[in-house]
Amino acid sequence: MAHFLEKELKALGAQVELRELGPQGAGTNVDLPPIVLGKYGNDPNKRTILVYGHYDVQPALLEDGWDTEPFTLVQKDDKLIGRGSTDDKGPVLGWINSIEAHQQAGIEFPVNLVFCFEGMEEYGSEGLDDLIHEEANKFFKDVDATCISDNYWLGTTHPVLTYGLRGCSYYSVTVEGPSADLHSGIFGGMVSEPLIDLTHVLAQLVDPQGKILIPGVNDLVAPLTPDEEKLYDNIKYSMDDLYSATGSKTNLFDTEKESLKARWRYPTLSLHGIEGAFSAPGAKTVIPAKVIGKFSLRTVPNIQPRELDELVFKHIDNVWKKLNSKNKIEVKLLHDGLWWLSDPHHWNFEAAKKATKAVWHVDPDLTREGGSIPVTLTFEQALKKNVLLLPMGRGDDGAHSINEKINVDNYINGVKTLSAYLHYVSVEPSS
Repeated sequence: MAHFLEKELKALGAQVELRELGPQGAGTNVDLPPIVLGKYGNDPNKRTILVYGHYDVQPALLEDGWDTEPFTLVQKDDKLIGRGSTDDKGPVLGWINSIEAHQQAGIEFPVNLVFCFEGMEEYGSEGLDDLIHEEANKFFKDVDATCISDNYWLGTTHPVLTYGLRGCSYYSVTVEGPSADLHSGIFGGMVSEPLIDLTHVLAQLVDPQGKILIPGVNDLVAPLTPDEEKLYDNIKYSMDDLYSATGSKTNLFDTEKESLKARWRYPTLSLHGIEGAFSAPGAKTVIPAKVIGKFSLRTVPNIQPRELDELVFKHIDNVWKKLNSKNKIEVKLLHDGLWWLSDPHHWNFEAAKKATKAVWHVDPDLTREGGSIPVTLTFEQALKKNVLLLPMGRGDDGAHSINEKINVDNYINGVKTLSAYLHYVSVEPSS
């Protein structure tokens, strides 16, 4: 994908380099995928806009439940189906299509573009933060604002602009006992079983209603102000949008406002899986010798990662001591990223509002989002310039899920919106 993007951009006349990041971790012989850095245009009289995206995707196998081969883009009716179609290969290609459209139509490109496309976003953007800080006053020094298209509308009919994201802290809990897997018929009831211990620990992190059971976490959350409360009143979102996106009615809250608050401005804890436990079809009477549970917390203002780590480790330690197990436990932070809030009234957002209205004929909703894009905050802090999230896809696109898609209408109008945004941003007053 990195070489594909390099070829496509160079064919359009962009200057491109693949920045190698070296091995993934000490002592490994697996290199991180390169960062694709590029520039299109160098007119000092034009604004320079940085566009970011990622060319890596979530894993996908046909046997996961896909209706089509996940890595072959397939059009069914009005949908383009395939892994990465909406997250985030589709939007990345949208920027390339925008340049192509200007060239084919003979229209002068309104801004200078700086590209930063990475290949490790789905695993915490390893190596990218250091590169951004190193290049802040070099490769990125002329950037006036940043635009990221790596998120989605709330629902399926109304466009949005996003000015806030939750952070994410991802942890592992390893419980280890016997030196090898054991036969449950021989050793069951005689030894402390790591999987039993682990499930007890995980069950003390969050309850079935989504309440975080780690003391002190909710005390770190910034209070809800009356002005913020009002922002939820006119958002174009219905419970049917939630039902459509999840394919179910398993909602924890019965109102749109409470659902959006849970998604945007409160922390959540999710359990993601257990390594080492038997998960294949059929019956296997094994006692696993070592199991690793994985969970994450989505964080919000004003939760700071190191304060959260302390609360998580302390809570699990207290739960573990009560089990009185002879097994061993180890808790690790695998990676984290801080939450982000921007100014939705900045000229960068004003240009995006006008572009959205021009293409979609409605004013966009201003939203926060429940997902995490840690590099958003890095760009803002390192470059000290406004960052805008301008989504292309819908809320039911199924990013990270089976049968990921983007609607043809969203893709075509999404490219138009990106293009219109660049024209509006080229003339939007700075004040």
